[in-house]
Amino acid sequence: MKGVFVLAWVLVTGLPLLGETKPPNVLFIAVDDLGSTLGCYGDVLAKTPHLDRLAGSGVCFRHAYNQLPLCNPTRASIMTGLRPDTIKVYDLDRHFREEVPNVITLSQHFMGQGYFAARVGKIYHYNVPASIGTDGFDDPPSWQRTANPKGRDKTDEALIYNAEPHRKISAALSWLAADGTDAEQTDGMIARKAIAWMGEKRDEPFFIAAGFFRPHTPFVAPKKYVDLYPLEDIALPYAPDNDREDIPVAGFAHNCPVPHYGLDEETCRKAIQAYYACVSFIDAQVGLMLDALDDLGLAEETVVVFWSDHGYHLGEHGGIWQKRTLFEESARAPLIIRAPGMQGNGQPCQRVVEFLDLYPTLVELADLPKAPHVEGRSLVPLLRDPLASWQGEAITQILRPADHRLAAPVMGRSIRTERWRYTEWAEGEAGKELYDHHTDPHEFHNLAIDPSPANANRMATLRTRLAKKASGKVPDTPFNPPRL
Repeated sequence: MKGVFVLAWVLVTGLPLLGETKPPNVLFIAVDDLGSTLGCYGDVLAKTPHLDRLAGSGVCFRHAYNQLPLCNPTRASIMTGLRPDTIKVYDLDRHFREEVPNVITLSQHFMGQGYFAARVGKIYHYNVPASIGTDGFDDPPSWQRTANPKGRDKTDEALIYNAEPHRKISAALSWLAADGTDAEQTDGMIARKAIAWMGEKRDEPFFIAAGFFRPHTPFVAPKKYVDLYPLEDIALPYAPDNDREDIPVAGFAHNCPVPHYGLDEETCRKAIQAYYACVSFIDAQVGLMLDALDDLGLAEETVVVFWSDHGYHLGEHGGIWQKRTLFEESARAPLIIRAPGMQGNGQPCQRVVEFLDLYPTLVELADLPKAPHVEGRSLVPLLRDPLASWQGEAITQILRPADHRLAAPVMGRSIRTERWRYTEWAEGEAGKELYDHHTDPHEFHNLAIDPSPANANRMATLRTRLAKKASGKVPDTPFNPPRL
């Protein structure tokens, strides 16, 4: 009779029958515009006890790199497992399904194996703060249930201070030390909705994605988090006086054309203070979700993934802010994974990995059928042993639009190995950069301007590896998940 039941289940639902042992849940936590400003990443200013706790019981990937440091492309790449050059998403306006209409996204793959998949907040792109409370640039086939909270950060927008009133608060250095409680903020509501879903679905396998909007501008956090960071403790990042002289024009983000936006030092320090306040606010919301897993008895059967869509500049290189560069601060972003049976002793992983690797990693952790289209590789060997041999390299790219400095759009591509970063703009025609991270971890000295044979040979080798890895194809496989 059991065989008849299994056959009937497969024929009716199109899904395989889950085994008697409940597969691991996935709590998929995304953060918007978070750089490596966490205690577990060595930031001495950051107060992030909950994320540090997560890193201490999982693996903190110290050198994880996004595919394109802009919200829409990097999120589309993570969720499809495909590089920007495959899905042809380089900006905020193109949906990946225009190029790969039938691709099976990460959460779809889990749904296809009987998981409940739900999203609250920002997983795919949203215009922040304009689209808070809406579906944004979502992908409906990726979820069975969605929620779009809207908190007092939206209703209090008129109170936000804008240091650059000629820009919208979404793109300007803008902030608010908010009144009220965490639960009144959109991100506080997101954490609580995710917790409610975990409780509701505790007896079945779930893939719950919680996407926070902060610390994206405007930097809005309750006042108590601002108070954690006295202004006298805040300083602008150091850079040599001549740091910008050896950087190609295309290397500077078009939305930050002058150092520090022309703002005075105290204003910039206040912006950094507000940014860190948002980081601690998000840390507290993650802490609520981790505590809920413990309270629900789900901690030992849930994969927890914490990631940011890309890094973030806070004035490095003599005044670069926000994202859209191929420097370390923008290309590198936090990635922490805690998996059942692999809780370590807090040993961080220093290997170079890509956010593209998340898709195959989660599939392997859940023991699901492999997704043949993905272009990353599973990080499970590094979860088992963060010191394992890896030979990783990461590709990050950005499309620089034309402006008064560039006559035409320029594509920049960068490859990061454990020692080197090599970047070329318009395949080198608009400039090249080479940095030795063994001696120059802040990327102050562009060795590409040194014509020595050693540097020329090194760049030639890295360019070949860059060209080889920045390619890929995707099969056209239809899938129509149910909606609940």
